Amino acid sequence: MIGHIAYASGAPCPTLVLDAQQFPRESGPLLDALTEVRRRLVLSGGAHILKIALIEPSSHPLFDLDYRFVQALPDGVDRFDLRGSCGHSVLCSVIAAGHTGMLPRQAPGDRARVRVLNNGDHLVCEIEEAGRDTARCTMYFLHTSPVPVSGLLLRDEPQTVLDVDDEKMTVSLVSSGNPYVFVGARDAGVSGSAELFAGGPSLFGRLVRTREAAARLLGWSPEGAFPKIAVVVPDGPGRVAARAVTVPGWHPTLALTGAVCLGAASCIPDTIPWLAARDAGSPDGQVDILTAGGSTAVTATTRTGGDGRTELAWVAVRNKTVRFHGSFFPESLTYFQPREFGECLSLPA
Repeated sequence: MIGHIAYASGAPCPTLVLDAQQFPRESGPLLDALTEVRRRLVLSGGAHILKIALIEPSSHPLFDLDYRFVQALPDGVDRFDLRGSCGHSVLCSVIAAGHTGMLPRQAPGDRARVRVLNNGDHLVCEIEEAGRDTARCTMYFLHTSPVPVSGLLLRDEPQTVLDVDDEKMTVSLVSSGNPYVFVGARDAGVSGSAELFAGGPSLFGRLVRTREAAARLLGWSPEGAFPKIAVVVPDGPGRVAARAVTVPGWHPTLALTGAVCLGAASCIPDTIPWLAARDAGSPDGQVDILTAGGSTAVTATTRTGGDGRTELAWVAVRNKTVRFHGSFFPESLTYFQPREFGECLSLPA
């Protein structure tokens, strides 16, 4: 078994990409096997790699890759969350698949179609530029059967009130790409992007507790990685600022799925991202997002359905760069020794 390590710009850590065909299908044995992989990864100096992608040629004729995301948790090598997805890790998977022969090597204009097994998402990675070990891509999150934007609300309401620290926190609970808790400037206690990006442990702790309260409301484990959480504030003409929490600290930018979810939420009236985008004067579905580590342009394409409701067709995130860093043996090299060599080692002195 050989693992492959790649890094997508803006991600909090690299992704370890593994061939799903080499792992059990059942959840229990799969997690046992991944625990052993993480043990060897930690021993090799890779304790910071908390994203794992399991990929294989798709069994569906409309897709190239089947992809399953595993979020490793930092509080133990046997702790994982299988609930959500990761757009940055999808990019890493596409590039790694090209390097290993699972997919043809990518060239500008090529597209890889990915089926996300965690949540049923359909993604298309389009290559804009390609070098030996790097590529610049546009990622499309498709809704092959467009869904009403109101159907993306986790609580059937654009704003939900949570009890946090004996206070009422107003948030928006939206799921597109990944489930997110969006918090506005007032409830985050900031006046704008400068205060947001300067916020320290106090703001971080408040957001963590807000995320845990939202998880309990949804019936999910507050110790898991989902839902994610981000603060969204207007930041001048045509732009909003966002800051997100990831595992186990501040996200250096914003998850690719976070950008997708924010873009989709900006099309849902009265949600916190919709209000922030309107205050910034952004057109519906077109949002420039400023983060502490750079900016991202998101376009959510909608249409009016037969019943007059606004439907989401796809969300595009542009100019994402990914680099392939090399391969890693996540199990003892004893498994790769030729039979004759093993027989020689077993001979008596």
